[in-house]
Amino acid sequence: MRVPTLIQVLGVAALGCVVAPTAANAQDSEAVKRGNATFQHTCAPCHGAGLGEDGRPMLPGTTALQIKYKGEIPALLEQRKDLTAPVLTVFLRRGSWSMPPFRPTEVTDDDIADIAAYLAESSKAKPPAAPKR
Repeated sequence: MRVPTLIQVLGVAALGCVVAPTAANAQDSEAVKRGNATFQHTCAPCHGAGLGEDGRPMLPGTTALQIKYKGEIPALLEQRKDLTAPVLTVFLRRGSWSMPPFRPTEVTDDDIADIAAYLAESSKAKPPAAPKR
């Protein structure tokens, strides 16, 4: 299991400073890459952007979150800024509504940390355009 640095724990923004590139930043970049790969394989089939196989304008997990949050929180996980590793761990280990739980043998704690790193990065990007009907 990866141990976060003090800067990661406190958050660079909270410190109000800029940190020069370091080995930790390179590790963060690798975590984002791994997280993206794990997200695309494990999460995106239900929670990604795009049309569902049934022709609906969103995938089932994205639709469920749109219904649940009524537009107050983005339905696309990649646009969310609140999905930290501890939050993801709760949903992934316990499941939620129609989402099944994932065992640590299916999605490890390190995988969850990487997914959180990816989602933190992806939430900074410009939101994708809504699918055309």
